[in-house]
Amino acid sequence: MKQFLPVTYEEMKERGWDVPDFVYVCGDAYVDHPSFGAAIITRTLERHGYKVCFLAQPDWKSCDDFMRFGRPRLGFLVSSGNIDSMVNHYTVAKKRRKKDNYTPGGVMGKRPDRAVIVYSNKIREAYGDVPILIGGIEASLRRLSHYDYWDDRVRRSILLDSQADLLTNGLG
Repeated sequence: MKQFLPVTYEEMKERGWDVPDFVYVCGDAYVDHPSFGAAIITRTLERHGYKVCFLAQPDWKSCDDFMRFGRPRLGFLVSSGNIDSMVNHYTVAKKRRKKDNYTPGGVMGKRPDRAVIVYSNKIREAYGDVPILIGGIEASLRRLSHYDYWDDRVRRSILLDSQADLLTNGLG
């Protein structure tokens, strides 16, 4: 069986790495299974020789978690996870959900609303000009100006609000 991707600084050092090539930031808990886009992307990068660390459900209230592995050599990859963070948090009636199916124990509150924007802005706060690539369902659905149901207004592209450098369209 392959080793799990490093999720702590200590696990990264155990692999003999001083710095990762990429840090994958995800709104979901770490699940290393091919039914999860994050696992496919990170394992493909690893298979091609890249050093990838996984930052699952970081504390977005400070920069500390985003600095866990140090500044990555090539950049951060950011996704809200398998489900859009707003859909994960609210019903169609705009009522707060009680359970997060992508968090151990179903605990709510482990990811922020508009996770891609919040995570990317924390990375910018921590590292300034580090490359940030956003993707997954949340980024893909908001790649252009769009109507936001929760705000009841048209919002601009997530690329602008997230301060990311590149957006990949797709569910990974």
